[in-house]
Amino acid sequence: QVQLVESGGGLVQAGGSLTLSCAASGSIFRINDMGWYRQAPGKQRELVARITSGGSTYYADSAKGRCTISRDNAKKMVTLQMNSLKPEDTAVYYCYGEISTFLTLSTDYWGQGTQVTVSS
Repeated sequence: QVQLVESGGGLVQAGGSLTLSCAASGSIFRINDMGWYRQAPGKQRELVARITSGGSTYYADSAKGRCTISRDNAKKMVTLQMNSLKPEDTAVYYCYGEISTFLTLSTDYWGQGTQVTVSS
């Protein structure tokens, strides 16, 4: 059983910052990419940022220059630092990981989501 648990969401004023964290646990053999998606009301889920096991990063245009993704492979954690937040960043943020266990090949696992609300 693999679990991803997010923390760090909340309410912040426009221009503020938030840090989201996600910890993976369970019978994990290997974690490849980890990252963050978000889904705003009435919109499709979209990628915010991802990071490979080697530390290479990718950011959506909306996140470039404002967000920093990092990971701690030993702790099986991924973190998203978000600065200069805007009301349009309001969404549920989901952590994901491409994880293989001792019994299964690489599969996408998702956290339960954490709400980020940016007030104007």
